Amino acid sequence: MTRYSRQTRMLVAVDCIIFGFDGQDLKLLLIKRGFEPEKGKWSLMGGFVQTDEDLEQAAARTLTKLTGLEGVYMEQLAAFGSPDRDPMERTLSVSYFALIDINQYKQQITDEYKAEWFPLRDAPKLIFDHAKMVEEAQARLRYKAAIHPLLFELLPTRFTIPQLQILFEAVYDAGFDKRNFSRKVLSTGLLVKQKEKERATSKRGAFYYKLDKRKYSAKFHAFLNFVSDPGNLK
Repeated sequence: MTRYSRQTRMLVAVDCIIFGFDGQDLKLLLIKRGFEPEKGKWSLMGGFVQTDEDLEQAAARTLTKLTGLEGVYMEQLAAFGSPDRDPMERTLSVSYFALIDINQYKQQITDEYKAEWFPLRDAPKLIFDHAKMVEEAQARLRYKAAIHPLLFELLPTRFTIPQLQILFEAVYDAGFDKRNFSRKVLSTGLLVKQKEKERATSKRGAFYYKLDKRKYSAKFHAFLNFVSDPGNLK
């Protein structure tokens, strides 16, 4: 097969912004880079796209290699192609962000890459343009979660309304009125109330809920208006 003549070859990589929630904080999964340049510094998990895979396959492989997870929520974010973004070689990176429940999957994270969870607000300095990727992923997450039931991907199978509110407050770094939040969430019809209560955090306890998977799938792309004007929360 003939190649395009007089064209410069470049590498194509994928980088994964992996968000998790531990019940209190929105966290970011980072690794210590194992090779030069920037060896030993904090980095997103990434890798180069192989000749026999498309972008989503490369991102899924990268995510599974780090966490052992398959079938988690993952969405393409953006392409980053500044000519000097990687000092080693001309590399175009396509970023993806993923959402996982830390408590369910933390035991599956491989030790090979010295991966650690960091509260998003306390994340260390990252290599290359990875901080920009995280910033754009956070903005996308806030936008999508304002109108779609996206954040349920970060929760365990059973959860309480107060736990859900803590998650929203962590994502938006803002407080929500307890009654209004509960009313709005329950009005979606996505939650199924359970008989059991969570009593570890209060004597009275709060009822557990489960997500109605069928309604969740049907309404995922509906505009449910979870948060009004997410860009101007205080």
